[in-house]
Amino acid sequence: MAMVELVDRDLLSIQEVRLKVRAAKEAQATLATFSQAELNAICAAMAQAGVNDSQRLAAMATEETGFGRVEDKVIKNQFGSDGVWQAIKDIPCVGVIREDPACGLMDIGVPMGVIAGVIPSTNPTSTVFYKALIAIKSGNAIVFSPHPSARGCTLEAARLMAAAAESAGCPRGAISCIDMPTMQATNELMRHRDIALILATGGSAMVRAAYSSGNPAIGVGPGNGPAYIERTADIPLAVKRILDSKTFDNGTICASEQSVVTEDCIRDKVVAEFERQGAHFLNADEKARVGAILMRSSGTMNPAIVGKTPQYIAKLAGIAVPDNVRVLIGLETEVGDDVPFSREKLCPVLGFYTQPDWESACELCIRILLHEGAGHTMTIHSLNEAVIREFALKKPVSRLLVNTPAALGGVGATTALMPSFTLGCGAVGGSSSSDNIGPLNLINIRRMARGVRELDDLRGTPATARSSTTPAAQATTVADEQLIAQILQRVMERLA
Repeated sequence: MAMVELVDRDLLSIQEVRLKVRAAKEAQATLATFSQAELNAICAAMAQAGVNDSQRLAAMATEETGFGRVEDKVIKNQFGSDGVWQAIKDIPCVGVIREDPACGLMDIGVPMGVIAGVIPSTNPTSTVFYKALIAIKSGNAIVFSPHPSARGCTLEAARLMAAAAESAGCPRGAISCIDMPTMQATNELMRHRDIALILATGGSAMVRAAYSSGNPAIGVGPGNGPAYIERTADIPLAVKRILDSKTFDNGTICASEQSVVTEDCIRDKVVAEFERQGAHFLNADEKARVGAILMRSSGTMNPAIVGKTPQYIAKLAGIAVPDNVRVLIGLETEVGDDVPFSREKLCPVLGFYTQPDWESACELCIRILLHEGAGHTMTIHSLNEAVIREFALKKPVSRLLVNTPAALGGVGATTALMPSFTLGCGAVGGSSSSDNIGPLNLINIRRMARGVRELDDLRGTPATARSSTTPAAQATTVADEQLIAQILQRVMERLA
Protein backbone atom coordinates (compact mmCIF):
# COMPACT_ATOMS: atom_id res chain seq x y z
CA MET A 1 0.00 0.00 0.00
CA ALA A 2 2.85 2.36 0.88
CA MET A 3 4.47 1.72 -2.51
CA VAL A 4 1.20 2.52 -4.32
CA GLU A 5 0.89 5.79 -2.41
CA LEU A 6 4.51 6.68 -3.24
CA VAL A 7 4.05 5.98 -6.93
CA ASP A 8 0.77 7.91 -6.95
CA ARG A 9 2.47 10.92 -5.36
CA ASP A 10 5.26 10.85 -7.92
CA LEU A 11 2.79 10.65 -10.80
CA LEU A 12 0.64 13.39 -9.35
CA SER A 13 3.66 15.65 -8.93
CA ILE A 14 4.66 15.10 -12.55
CA GLN A 15 1.14 15.92 -13.72
CA GLU A 16 1.14 19.04 -11.54
CA VAL A 17 4.33 20.22 -13.25
CA ARG A 18 2.84 19.70 -16.70
CA LEU A 19 -0.28 21.67 -15.82
CA LYS A 20 1.67 24.55 -14.28
CA VAL A 21 4.10 24.77 -17.19
CA ARG A 22 1.14 24.83 -19.60
CA ALA A 23 -0.51 27.64 -17.62
CA ALA A 24 2.79 29.51 -17.43
CA LYS A 25 3.26 29.23 -21.20
CA GLU A 26 -0.19 30.68 -21.83
CA ALA A 27 0.41 33.49 -19.33
CA GLN A 28 3.79 34.30 -20.83
CA ALA A 29 2.28 34.66 -24.28
CA THR A 30 0.20 37.51 -22.84
CA LEU A 31 3.07 38.87 -20.76
CA ALA A 32 5.23 39.09 -23.88
CA THR A 33 2.86 41.76 -25.24
CA PHE A 34 3.35 44.01 -22.19
CA SER A 35 5.43 47.17 -22.40
CA GLN A 36 8.38 47.71 -20.10
CA ALA A 37 6.33 50.26 -18.16
CA GLU A 38 3.59 47.68 -17.54
CA LEU A 39 6.12 45.07 -16.42
CA ASN A 40 7.76 47.61 -14.13
CA ALA A 41 4.45 48.38 -12.44
CA ILE A 42 3.95 44.68 -11.73
CA CYS A 43 7.48 44.34 -10.34
CA ALA A 44 7.05 47.35 -8.08
CA ALA A 45 3.98 45.73 -6.51
CA MET A 46 5.87 42.45 -6.05
CA ALA A 47 8.84 44.16 -4.39
CA GLN A 48 6.59 46.00 -1.97
CA ALA A 49 4.81 42.76 -1.06
CA GLY A 50 8.17 41.13 -0.33
CA VAL A 51 9.17 43.96 1.98
CA ASN A 52 5.81 43.93 3.75
CA ASP A 53 5.98 40.21 4.53
CA SER A 54 9.74 39.89 5.03
CA GLN A 55 9.46 39.27 8.78
CA ARG A 56 6.70 36.66 8.53
CA LEU A 57 8.42 34.68 5.79
CA ALA A 58 11.79 34.87 7.55
CA ALA A 59 10.23 33.29 10.62
CA MET A 60 8.54 30.63 8.49
CA ALA A 61 11.81 29.75 6.74
CA THR A 62 13.81 29.52 9.96
CA GLU A 63 11.20 27.40 11.70
CA GLU A 64 10.67 25.04 8.78
CA THR A 65 14.31 24.46 7.78
CA GLY A 66 16.09 24.95 11.08
CA PHE A 67 18.71 27.01 9.24
CA GLY A 68 20.00 30.47 10.05
CA ARG A 69 18.62 33.37 12.05
CA VAL A 70 15.29 35.14 11.65
CA GLU A 71 16.75 38.66 11.86
CA ASP A 72 19.21 37.90 9.04
CA LYS A 73 16.59 36.24 6.87
CA VAL A 74 14.53 39.44 7.21
CA ILE A 75 17.45 41.34 5.68
CA LYS A 76 17.74 38.70 2.94
CA ASN A 77 14.05 39.01 2.12
CA GLN A 78 14.22 42.79 1.99
CA PHE A 79 17.34 42.64 -0.17
CA GLY A 80 15.82 39.98 -2.45
CA SER A 81 12.75 42.13 -3.00
CA ASP A 82 13.35 45.88 -2.70
CA GLY A 83 17.14 45.67 -3.03
CA VAL A 84 16.87 43.75 -6.27
CA TRP A 85 14.08 45.97 -7.57
CA GLN A 86 15.97 49.20 -6.92
CA ALA A 87 18.92 47.82 -8.89
CA ILE A 88 16.94 46.62 -11.91
CA LYS A 89 14.02 49.05 -12.19
CA ASP A 90 15.69 51.34 -14.72
CA ILE A 91 17.22 48.58 -16.86
CA PRO A 92 15.41 48.21 -20.22
CA CYS A 93 14.79 44.51 -20.90
CA VAL A 94 12.02 44.27 -23.50
CA GLY A 95 11.36 46.15 -26.72
CA VAL A 96 14.07 48.49 -27.98
CA ILE A 97 16.83 48.39 -25.37
CA ARG A 98 19.61 50.10 -27.34
CA GLU A 99 20.00 52.11 -30.57
CA ASP A 100 23.08 53.25 -32.46
CA PRO A 101 21.84 55.25 -35.48
CA ALA A 102 25.37 56.06 -36.60
CA CYS A 103 26.11 52.35 -37.08
CA GLY A 104 22.60 51.42 -38.14
CA LEU A 105 22.09 49.06 -35.18
CA MET A 106 19.13 48.47 -32.89
CA ASP A 107 18.86 45.88 -30.08
CA ILE A 108 15.45 44.48 -29.17
CA GLY A 109 14.97 42.56 -25.92
CA VAL A 110 12.91 39.39 -26.36
CA PRO A 111 11.71 37.33 -23.37
CA MET A 112 12.86 33.72 -23.35
CA GLY A 113 9.57 32.17 -22.24
CA VAL A 114 9.00 29.99 -19.18
CA ILE A 115 11.78 29.85 -16.59
CA ALA A 116 12.29 26.92 -14.22
CA GLY A 117 13.36 28.33 -10.85
CA VAL A 118 14.98 25.72 -8.59
CA ILE A 119 15.08 27.01 -4.99
CA PRO A 120 17.55 25.98 -2.26
CA SER A 121 16.65 25.30 1.35
CA THR A 122 19.29 27.77 2.58
CA ASN A 123 17.61 30.83 1.04
CA PRO A 124 14.10 29.54 0.36
CA THR A 125 12.08 32.79 0.37
CA SER A 126 14.54 35.53 -0.65
CA THR A 127 15.55 33.50 -3.73
CA VAL A 128 11.88 33.25 -4.75
CA PHE A 129 11.50 37.04 -4.51
CA TYR A 130 14.67 37.65 -6.52
CA LYS A 131 13.95 35.12 -9.27
CA ALA A 132 10.30 36.16 -9.61
CA LEU A 133 11.35 39.81 -10.00
CA ILE A 134 14.02 39.25 -12.65
CA ALA A 135 11.68 36.90 -14.55
CA ILE A 136 8.72 39.29 -14.72
CA LYS A 137 10.96 42.32 -15.33
CA SER A 138 12.21 40.58 -18.48
CA GLY A 139 8.75 39.43 -19.61
CA ASN A 140 9.08 35.78 -18.63
CA ALA A 141 6.89 33.44 -16.62
CA ILE A 142 8.43 31.27 -13.90
CA VAL A 143 7.60 27.94 -12.24
CA PHE A 144 9.37 27.26 -8.95
CA SER A 145 10.60 23.92 -7.65
CA PRO A 146 11.05 24.12 -3.86
CA HIS A 147 13.45 22.05 -1.79
CA PRO A 148 11.35 19.43 0.07
CA SER A 149 12.63 20.63 3.45
CA ALA A 150 11.53 24.20 2.65
CA ARG A 151 8.29 23.45 0.82
CA GLY A 152 5.93 25.48 2.99
CA CYS A 153 7.84 28.76 3.10
CA THR A 154 8.79 28.57 -0.59
CA LEU A 155 5.18 27.95 -1.57
CA GLU A 156 4.08 30.90 0.54
CA ALA A 157 6.73 33.19 -0.96
CA ALA A 158 5.66 32.19 -4.47
CA ARG A 159 1.98 32.68 -3.59
CA LEU A 160 2.77 36.14 -2.24
CA MET A 161 4.64 37.11 -5.42
CA ALA A 162 1.86 35.74 -7.65
CA ALA A 163 -0.89 37.55 -5.73
CA ALA A 164 0.97 40.87 -5.82
CA ALA A 165 1.75 40.48 -9.51
CA GLU A 166 -1.81 39.59 -10.47
CA SER A 167 -3.18 42.52 -8.46
CA ALA A 168 -1.04 44.77 -10.68
CA GLY A 169 -2.26 43.22 -13.93
CA CYS A 170 -0.01 40.19 -14.43
CA PRO A 171 -1.76 37.27 -16.14
CA ARG A 172 -2.66 34.40 -13.83
CA GLY A 173 -0.23 31.50 -13.97
CA ALA A 174 2.86 33.57 -14.75
CA ILE A 175 4.24 32.80 -11.26
CA SER A 176 3.62 29.39 -9.71
CA CYS A 177 5.25 26.77 -7.50
CA ILE A 178 5.16 22.98 -7.37
CA ASP A 179 2.97 21.97 -4.43
CA MET A 180 4.27 18.38 -4.30
CA PRO A 181 8.05 18.59 -4.60
CA THR A 182 9.57 15.26 -5.59
CA MET A 183 12.73 14.35 -7.47
CA GLN A 184 10.54 13.25 -10.37
CA ALA A 185 8.70 16.59 -10.38
CA THR A 186 11.92 18.58 -10.48
CA ASN A 187 13.29 16.42 -13.29
CA GLU A 188 10.05 16.81 -15.23
CA LEU A 189 10.21 20.57 -14.80
CA MET A 190 13.81 20.83 -15.93
CA ARG A 191 13.32 18.50 -18.91
CA HIS A 192 9.95 19.89 -20.07
CA ARG A 193 10.05 20.97 -23.70
CA ASP A 194 8.32 24.28 -22.89
CA ILE A 195 10.99 25.36 -20.40
CA ALA A 196 13.16 28.02 -22.01
CA LEU A 197 15.80 28.27 -19.28
CA ILE A 198 16.61 26.69 -15.92
CA LEU A 199 17.83 28.91 -13.08
CA ALA A 200 19.41 26.32 -10.80
CA THR A 201 20.50 27.39 -7.32
CA GLY A 202 21.40 24.55 -4.98
CA GLY A 203 23.66 21.55 -4.55
CA SER A 204 26.15 20.21 -7.09
CA ALA A 205 24.05 17.16 -7.99
CA MET A 206 21.02 19.28 -8.78
CA VAL A 207 23.09 21.72 -10.85
CA ARG A 208 24.56 18.81 -12.85
CA ALA A 209 21.04 17.51 -13.45
CA ALA A 210 20.02 20.95 -14.74
CA TYR A 211 22.88 21.03 -17.24
CA SER A 212 22.13 17.49 -18.41
CA SER A 213 18.39 18.16 -18.82
CA GLY A 214 18.59 19.09 -22.50
CA ASN A 215 17.34 22.62 -21.79
CA PRO A 216 19.50 25.75 -21.47
CA ALA A 217 20.54 26.26 -17.86
CA ILE A 218 22.36 28.68 -15.59
CA GLY A 219 23.66 26.88 -12.54
CA VAL A 220 26.07 27.66 -9.74
CA GLY A 221 28.72 25.41 -8.27
CA PRO A 222 29.87 25.19 -4.65
CA GLY A 223 31.41 28.20 -2.98
CA ASN A 224 34.61 27.63 -1.03
CA GLY A 225 36.10 31.10 -0.95
CA PRO A 226 39.16 31.84 1.16
CA ALA A 227 39.62 35.25 2.78
CA TYR A 228 43.19 36.52 2.57
CA ILE A 229 44.38 39.01 5.20
CA GLU A 230 47.48 40.68 3.73
CA ARG A 231 50.09 42.38 5.94
CA THR A 232 48.90 45.94 5.12
CA ALA A 233 45.28 45.21 6.07
CA ASP A 234 43.41 46.97 8.86
CA ILE A 235 43.39 43.79 10.96
CA PRO A 236 40.54 44.62 13.40
CA LEU A 237 38.31 45.74 10.54
CA ALA A 238 39.23 42.75 8.37
CA VAL A 239 38.40 40.34 11.19
CA LYS A 240 35.14 42.16 11.91
CA ARG A 241 34.10 41.88 8.26
CA ILE A 242 34.92 38.18 8.13
CA LEU A 243 33.01 37.44 11.33
CA ASP A 244 30.06 39.60 10.27
CA SER A 245 29.93 37.64 7.03
CA LYS A 246 30.45 34.13 8.38
CA THR A 247 27.86 34.61 11.13
CA PHE A 248 25.27 36.24 8.84
CA ASP A 249 22.35 33.80 8.78
CA ASN A 250 24.79 31.30 10.31
CA GLY A 251 26.86 31.07 7.15
CA THR A 252 24.20 29.87 4.70
CA ILE A 253 25.19 32.17 1.81
CA CYS A 254 27.52 30.26 -0.51
CA ALA A 255 29.70 33.32 -1.10
CA SER A 256 30.65 33.43 2.59
CA GLU A 257 34.24 32.81 3.68
CA GLN A 258 35.23 29.18 4.23
CA SER A 259 38.82 29.68 5.31
CA VAL A 260 41.23 32.43 6.33
CA VAL A 261 44.73 32.79 4.90
CA THR A 262 47.21 35.21 6.42
CA GLU A 263 50.95 35.88 6.62
CA ASP A 264 53.46 34.71 9.23
CA CYS A 265 54.46 38.27 10.12
CA ILE A 266 50.95 39.21 11.28
CA ARG A 267 49.67 35.78 12.34
CA ASP A 268 49.71 36.43 16.10
CA LYS A 269 47.89 39.76 15.68
CA VAL A 270 45.25 38.14 13.47
CA VAL A 271 44.70 35.23 15.90
CA ALA A 272 44.46 37.59 18.86
CA GLU A 273 41.94 39.79 17.04
CA PHE A 274 39.77 36.82 16.08
CA GLU A 275 39.75 35.67 19.71
CA ARG A 276 38.98 39.19 20.92
CA GLN A 277 35.99 39.39 18.58
CA GLY A 278 34.50 36.03 19.59
CA ALA A 279 36.21 33.27 17.58
CA HIS A 280 37.18 30.00 19.25
CA PHE A 281 40.33 28.27 17.99
CA LEU A 282 39.86 24.52 18.37
CA ASN A 283 42.57 22.46 20.03
CA ALA A 284 43.71 19.24 18.32
CA ASP A 285 41.06 17.05 19.95
CA GLU A 286 38.25 19.54 19.36
CA LYS A 287 39.33 20.00 15.76
CA ALA A 288 39.24 16.24 15.16
CA ARG A 289 35.77 15.97 16.68
CA VAL A 290 34.32 18.90 14.72
CA GLY A 291 36.05 17.80 11.51
CA ALA A 292 34.44 14.37 11.85
CA ILE A 293 30.92 15.82 11.59
CA LEU A 294 31.43 18.44 8.87
CA MET A 295 31.23 15.97 6.00
CA ARG A 296 29.32 12.74 5.41
CA SER A 297 30.92 9.45 4.46
CA SER A 298 30.02 10.21 0.84
CA GLY A 299 32.28 13.27 0.99
CA THR A 300 29.39 15.74 0.79
CA MET A 301 28.55 18.39 3.36
CA ASN A 302 26.67 17.15 6.39
CA PRO A 303 23.22 18.84 6.32
CA ALA A 304 23.04 18.56 10.11
CA ILE A 305 25.58 21.39 10.49
CA VAL A 306 24.19 23.74 7.82
CA GLY A 307 23.01 27.08 9.19
CA LYS A 308 23.51 26.04 12.82
CA THR A 309 25.16 27.98 15.65
CA PRO A 310 28.72 27.25 16.86
CA GLN A 311 27.25 25.98 20.14
CA TYR A 312 24.96 23.54 18.32
CA ILE A 313 27.81 22.26 16.15
CA ALA A 314 30.12 21.92 19.16
CA LYS A 315 27.49 19.94 21.07
CA LEU A 316 26.94 17.71 18.04
CA ALA A 317 30.68 17.05 18.03
CA GLY A 318 30.70 16.23 21.74
CA ILE A 319 32.47 19.36 22.96
CA ALA A 320 31.36 22.54 24.70
CA VAL A 321 32.12 26.17 23.89
CA PRO A 322 31.01 29.37 25.67
CA ASP A 323 27.77 31.06 24.68
CA ASN A 324 29.60 34.14 23.38
CA VAL A 325 31.58 32.19 20.74
CA ARG A 326 30.66 33.35 17.24
CA VAL A 327 32.79 31.09 15.03
CA LEU A 328 34.80 27.86 15.38
CA ILE A 329 38.25 27.90 13.73
CA GLY A 330 40.50 24.97 12.97
CA LEU A 331 44.22 25.47 12.23
CA GLU A 332 45.05 23.84 8.91
CA THR A 333 47.95 23.24 6.54
CA GLU A 334 46.50 20.87 3.95
CA VAL A 335 43.86 20.96 1.20
CA GLY A 336 41.85 17.96 0.00
CA ASP A 337 38.72 15.83 0.08
CA ASP A 338 39.76 14.35 3.42
CA VAL A 339 40.56 17.78 4.90
CA PRO A 340 37.12 19.02 6.03
CA PHE A 341 38.34 22.45 7.18
CA SER A 342 39.52 23.13 3.59
CA ARG A 343 36.04 22.40 2.20
CA GLU A 344 32.80 24.37 1.84
CA LYS A 345 31.04 24.62 5.22
CA LEU A 346 27.75 26.52 5.24
CA CYS A 347 27.95 27.23 8.96
CA PRO A 348 30.10 29.32 11.34
CA VAL A 349 33.25 27.16 10.93
CA LEU A 350 36.51 28.33 9.30
CA GLY A 351 39.84 26.82 8.37
CA PHE A 352 42.93 28.90 9.18
CA TYR A 353 46.18 28.94 7.19
CA THR A 354 49.39 30.98 7.38
CA GLN A 355 51.97 31.57 4.64
CA PRO A 356 55.33 33.39 4.49
CA ASP A 357 54.28 36.06 1.98
CA TRP A 358 51.57 37.14 -0.43
CA GLU A 359 52.97 35.09 -3.33
CA SER A 360 52.67 31.81 -1.41
CA ALA A 361 49.30 32.91 -0.02
CA CYS A 362 48.18 33.55 -3.58
CA GLU A 363 49.18 30.03 -4.61
CA LEU A 364 47.45 28.49 -1.59
CA CYS A 365 44.22 30.34 -2.38
CA ILE A 366 44.37 28.99 -5.92
CA ARG A 367 44.84 25.43 -4.58
CA ILE A 368 41.83 25.80 -2.29
CA LEU A 369 39.66 27.19 -5.07
CA LEU A 370 40.66 24.66 -7.71
CA HIS A 371 39.97 21.83 -5.30
CA GLU A 372 36.47 23.13 -4.56
CA GLY A 373 34.88 26.48 -5.35
CA ALA A 374 36.53 27.30 -8.68
CA GLY A 375 34.85 30.22 -10.42
CA HIS A 376 32.89 31.37 -7.39
CA THR A 377 34.12 34.03 -4.94
CA MET A 378 37.05 34.97 -2.72
CA THR A 379 38.02 37.98 -0.62
CA ILE A 380 41.18 39.97 -0.01
CA HIS A 381 41.71 42.40 2.86
CA SER A 382 44.60 44.69 1.94
CA LEU A 383 45.67 48.28 1.40
CA ASN A 384 48.32 47.27 -1.14
CA GLU A 385 46.83 48.00 -4.55
CA ALA A 386 49.60 46.11 -6.36
CA VAL A 387 48.84 42.90 -4.44
CA ILE A 388 45.10 43.37 -4.92
CA ARG A 389 45.66 43.72 -8.66
CA GLU A 390 47.78 40.55 -8.78
CA PHE A 391 45.05 38.61 -7.00
CA ALA A 392 42.46 39.97 -9.42
CA LEU A 393 44.58 38.89 -12.39
CA LYS A 394 45.33 35.38 -11.14
CA LYS A 395 42.49 34.01 -9.05
CA PRO A 396 40.12 31.48 -10.71
CA VAL A 397 37.00 33.24 -9.41
CA SER A 398 34.18 35.28 -10.91
CA ARG A 399 34.14 37.70 -7.96
CA LEU A 400 37.25 38.97 -6.18
CA LEU A 401 35.91 41.02 -3.29
CA VAL A 402 38.12 43.68 -1.70
CA ASN A 403 37.77 44.83 1.92
CA THR A 404 34.17 43.73 2.37
CA PRO A 405 32.22 40.85 3.99
CA ALA A 406 32.12 38.08 1.37
CA ALA A 407 28.57 36.86 1.99
CA LEU A 408 27.10 40.32 1.53
CA GLY A 409 29.61 41.56 -1.04
CA GLY A 410 29.17 38.56 -3.30
CA VAL A 411 25.41 39.01 -3.59
CA GLY A 412 25.79 42.74 -4.22
CA ALA A 413 24.58 44.06 -0.85
CA THR A 414 27.86 45.74 0.21
CA THR A 415 29.33 46.09 -3.29
CA ALA A 416 28.11 47.53 -6.58
CA LEU A 417 27.67 44.07 -8.12
CA MET A 418 24.24 43.13 -9.50
CA PRO A 419 22.07 42.11 -6.51
CA SER A 420 21.60 38.38 -6.99
CA PHE A 421 21.09 35.07 -5.24
CA THR A 422 22.39 33.14 -8.26
CA LEU A 423 26.13 33.70 -8.61
CA GLY A 424 27.51 32.32 -11.86
CA CYS A 425 30.85 30.51 -11.66
CA GLY A 426 31.92 30.75 -15.30
CA ALA A 427 33.45 27.97 -17.38
CA VAL A 428 36.12 27.18 -14.76
CA GLY A 429 33.32 26.40 -12.30
CA GLY A 430 31.17 24.50 -14.80
CA SER A 431 28.67 27.34 -15.24
CA SER A 432 27.38 28.95 -18.41
CA SER A 433 27.85 32.45 -16.98
CA SER A 434 30.20 34.26 -14.62
CA ASP A 435 27.62 36.99 -13.89
CA ASN A 436 25.61 37.81 -10.84
CA ILE A 437 22.50 36.69 -12.70
CA GLY A 438 20.01 39.48 -13.43
CA PRO A 439 17.12 40.16 -15.83
CA LEU A 440 19.37 40.69 -18.85
CA ASN A 441 20.47 37.05 -18.50
CA LEU A 442 16.84 36.05 -19.13
CA ILE A 443 16.33 37.65 -22.54
CA ASN A 444 17.40 37.01 -26.09
CA ILE A 445 18.52 40.03 -28.07
CA ARG A 446 17.20 40.50 -31.59
CA ARG A 447 19.54 42.78 -33.50
CA MET A 448 18.44 44.92 -36.41
CA ALA A 449 21.39 45.92 -38.59
CA ARG A 450 21.23 48.26 -41.62
CA GLY A 451 23.55 47.79 -44.57
CA VAL A 452 26.46 50.22 -44.41
CA ARG A 453 28.64 48.97 -47.27
CA GLU A 454 28.41 46.98 -50.51
CA LEU A 455 30.26 43.96 -51.77
CA ASP A 456 32.25 46.30 -54.01
CA ASP A 457 33.49 48.02 -50.86
CA LEU A 458 34.67 44.69 -49.47
CA ARG A 459 36.39 43.88 -52.76
CA GLY A 460 37.98 47.30 -52.90
CA THR A 461 36.47 48.09 -56.33
CA PRO A 462 37.04 51.79 -57.25
CA ALA A 463 33.88 53.86 -57.30
CA THR A 464 34.38 54.81 -60.99
CA ALA A 465 34.41 51.15 -61.99
CA ARG A 466 31.30 50.09 -60.16
CA SER A 467 28.19 48.97 -61.99
CA SER A 468 25.48 51.60 -62.23
CA THR A 469 22.97 48.84 -61.51
CA THR A 470 23.94 48.59 -57.84
CA PRO A 471 21.30 49.82 -55.39
CA ALA A 472 23.56 52.70 -54.40
CA ALA A 473 24.13 53.68 -58.03
CA GLN A 474 20.42 53.36 -58.82
CA ALA A 475 19.54 55.59 -55.86
CA THR A 476 22.09 58.18 -57.02
CA THR A 477 20.72 58.15 -60.61
CA VAL A 478 17.15 58.65 -59.45
CA ALA A 479 18.22 61.52 -57.21
CA ASP A 480 20.12 63.15 -60.06
CA GLU A 481 17.16 62.87 -62.43
CA GLN A 482 14.84 64.40 -59.85
CA LEU A 483 17.22 67.32 -59.30
CA ILE A 484 17.50 67.98 -63.06
CA ALA A 485 13.72 67.93 -63.43
CA GLN A 486 13.35 70.45 -60.60
CA ILE A 487 15.90 72.82 -62.19
CA LEU A 488 14.21 72.62 -65.61
CA GLN A 489 10.83 73.30 -64.03
CA ARG A 490 12.14 76.46 -62.33
CA VAL A 491 13.76 77.68 -65.58
CA MET A 492 10.53 77.18 -67.52
CA GLU A 493 8.57 79.03 -64.84
CA ARG A 494 10.91 82.04 -65.09
CA LEU A 495 10.79 82.10 -68.90
CA ALA A 496 7.01 82.04 -68.81
